[in-house]
Amino acid sequence: MVGRSDVQAAAERIAGRVRRTPLMRPSARDAVWLKCEFLQHCGVFKTRGAFNRQLAGMETGEIGDAGVVVASGGNAGLAQAFSARELGIRATVFVPQTAPEVKVERIRAYGAHVRRVGSEYAEAYQAAVVFGEQSGAAFAHAYDQFEVAAGAGTVAEEVLEDEPSIDTIIVAVGGGGLYAGVAASTLGRARVVAVEPERCPTLRSAMEAGRPVDVAVSGVASDSLGARRLGDLAFAAQEKEPPASVLVTDEQILQARLMLWSEYRVPSETGAAAAYAALLSGRYVPDDDERVAVIVCGANTDPSTLV
Repeated sequence: MVGRSDVQAAAERIAGRVRRTPLMRPSARDAVWLKCEFLQHCGVFKTRGAFNRQLAGMETGEIGDAGVVVASGGNAGLAQAFSARELGIRATVFVPQTAPEVKVERIRAYGAHVRRVGSEYAEAYQAAVVFGEQSGAAFAHAYDQFEVAAGAGTVAEEVLEDEPSIDTIIVAVGGGGLYAGVAASTLGRARVVAVEPERCPTLRSAMEAGRPVDVAVSGVASDSLGARRLGDLAFAAQEKEPPASVLVTDEQILQARLMLWSEYRVPSETGAAAAYAALLSGRYVPDDDERVAVIVCGANTDPSTLV
C-alpha cells in the first residue's frame, strides 16, 4: 500500500510543476475549511498523480517514444495529457462515449490523441490496455497505480501543513486513488471521511464484501466517480484504517454543487461536490469541536449549469 513516505517523495518530485492550492478558512456561516483543489492545473487533483507517474517513468526509462496511454472518464485524461505536453511526452487517451464534451475538447487541446470506446470507463480501460501492449506506450492508470495515488496524496500534505489542527478530511471517492493517497498522508494524524454517490458505491461495496467487487454505475457524478470497481490501493488503505463511509444522493450532490457556487463562488463539478454534500445533507455530522476540511477536487464543468 502507499505510505506517507511515498507521498512525501511525490511532493518533492512534482514540486514546481503543480500549484499549491489555497486552503479557504471557515466563514461564520459554515465552519469548514475548503481545500481549493479546483484551482489546480486542469482544474483537478489528478494533475498531481499524472506528473508523479510520468516523471517517475522517465526516471526509470519506462516511458519512451510511444509515450503514455490512459483510460479516463475525462479528468485523468486531462491531467495525463497536460503533464505529457509539459514534459514533451506523447499521450493517447481512451474515453467512453459518455465522457463530457467539455473535457474531451480540452484533452485534445493539450495535444493528446483521443479515442472514444464503449459506453463506460471499463470498456475504455480494456481498449487502453491493449493499445499499450501493442504500441509500447506506458500505461498510466486513472487511479489504481502507486505513483498516481501517491501524487494525489500530496493534497492532504498541504492541508495539514497549512492547518495542522485539522481533525478530519472529507474526500470524494470513485476508484479510490485520491482516497488512497489521502489515507496514506493522514494515517495517525487525521480522520478520513470517504464520500460516494449512492449510485456508484465502490468503496462501501468493497468494505461490505471484504474485497473489491463490481458495482453498477450511474448518476450525476458518474463521469468522474463512476469507476465500476474500487482499486486495490484504496482497498488496502481501508484495511489499514477504515474510513467513515458516507453515501449521498444525486439530489444532495446537486444541492451541494449549487451551494458551493452561490455561497463561495466555487465552480465545482458534480463529483467534486460529493464531499461537501456529506456535510450539507447531514449524512456526516461533525462533533462540536471537530475541525473539518473538505477537498473540492475538480472544476471541469459547464459553468452555464451553475445558475
